Amino acid sequence: MPEYLPTAPYKGTRDFLPAEMSVRTQVFGHLYDVLERRGFLRYDGPILESAEIYERKSGQELADKQLYTLTDKGGRRLALRPEMTPSVARMIAGSAKSLSFPVRWYSHPNCHRYEAPQRGRVREHWQINADIFGSDSANCEIEIFELVHDMMAALGATPDMFVLRVNDRNLLTSALTDVAGVSEDHLAQVFALVDRWEKYPREKLAESAGEIGLSDKQFEKLAETLGAGEALLDELPAEVREQSNLVRVLNSSAGSLVKYEPMIVRGLAYYTSTVFEVFDTSPENRRALFGGGRYSDLASMFTPQQIPGIGFGMGDVTLIDFLDTHGLTPAPRSEVDVMVIPVTEDLADAARSVAGSLRAAGLRTSTPIEHRKLGKELTRADKAGAAAVVIIGQEDWAAGNVTVRNLATREQNPVAIDGAAAAVRALLA
Repeated sequence: MPEYLPTAPYKGTRDFLPAEMSVRTQVFGHLYDVLERRGFLRYDGPILESAEIYERKSGQELADKQLYTLTDKGGRRLALRPEMTPSVARMIAGSAKSLSFPVRWYSHPNCHRYEAPQRGRVREHWQINADIFGSDSANCEIEIFELVHDMMAALGATPDMFVLRVNDRNLLTSALTDVAGVSEDHLAQVFALVDRWEKYPREKLAESAGEIGLSDKQFEKLAETLGAGEALLDELPAEVREQSNLVRVLNSSAGSLVKYEPMIVRGLAYYTSTVFEVFDTSPENRRALFGGGRYSDLASMFTPQQIPGIGFGMGDVTLIDFLDTHGLTPAPRSEVDVMVIPVTEDLADAARSVAGSLRAAGLRTSTPIEHRKLGKELTRADKAGAAAVVIIGQEDWAAGNVTVRNLATREQNPVAIDGAAAAVRALLA
């Protein structure tokens, strides 16, 4: 007996059969439309990059534990991209002289991370990335926050289904040192602890704080500080607040788009000020969906020119989970709108001619690949989700007609050949 290879994909990756691909195409098509209506231009880049760009800027957890690496025949260490931001920073730095900043770019790459597959996490995912490069203005934050709301609305989400939670790492640094009394020596470790704050029970957090070197009193003050919400801002030094783009947003009309949360950190090391995450409010799926932030010096790996940016990555796994949770997932599209069926094999050329005219009219149209009896083809058309069939019969064709059949009502009528497209469109309407 031959030994067959497994048909299942590699662990943590997925196959998308036509029905699922139809859903994804609809979902991401809506998001592309929103982005392009706002002037974002699409780009792409290689799936292989130098491993160094992730090791230097993406953070220790990603670089040490999640990166898929390889060494090519020339001895170069490469990685499958785990995210797009370092790649686009490289591209922006390389083409900076020809760009008119600020620029709005977006992409939809597949990314790879070696993680334990679970709900919301796989080893290969697709992620829409949207970034604005070349401006420090708080208007960038406002535009990104508006974009998030527009994209969610385009998928049918209402504002009560999600919350856009925001913070500023500089505000958090001040809160930890000036309010909670954390020493600068402990800042990096406390940042990591804050990033886990909502993921672990209080006892576990207190134990971790002790391991860092915080006293019980300091831990209680830290907990009080992180739970203070927007009232915390009044306790921060005026000069810290004045330098924050996020505070400018909160004091503007766009403040209603976001909720200030001192415990939002984001794990990637390159974020320097504004950070944000979109959370599902459903009790069935209460988790972060996607997020992003501002980075002031990511391009410094490639150029002395300082090119600030702000953006986010919206992953497909958590997004589809969100749509499923709220009943917003679209149904797969039918294979075709209409099938053209010749009654006899010698009418195949006539069927192809009619099908061509229907396609030219914008109708998704197919014809049989192999000739079969009319009844079997009608059954096939029904299973394909066609709304109508156009039947090519000898007598009708000789008289300049075809028969248009409504598959829902089973009614059929002869129409002139050049009227077939209009007749089908009427049925679809």
